[in-house]
Amino acid sequence: MKTIGMLLFASIGLATLGASAQSAHDGSASQSIKQDAKAVGHGVAEGARDIGHATRDVARKVGDGAKEAGIGIGHGAKKAGIAVGHGAREGWDATRHAVKQVFD
Repeated sequence: MKTIGMLLFASIGLATLGASAQSAHDGSASQSIKQDAKAVGHGVAEGARDIGHATRDVARKVGDGAKEAGIGIGHGAKKAGIAVGHGAREGWDATRHAVKQVFD
């Protein structure tokens, strides 16, 4: 992010210096400044688009990771719940069987 900003400012600076240097030698300085400003504007727009795309890609990866983590936790909780249920059922069956043996 800092690198792109520095590049943009450097481009603007170079365009400004180039326009002022050219205005000393050329009578159509106004047209040159307009063209340079347009070129810098396109560069800024392209940089902003690249930043937007990079931000989107990072957000998508974070979202996908959160989704996968949530699914993993949900499945783990489901398996733990089933295991506890089976363990409780086996414990109840063992207790019932022991009570029957004692009283029969």
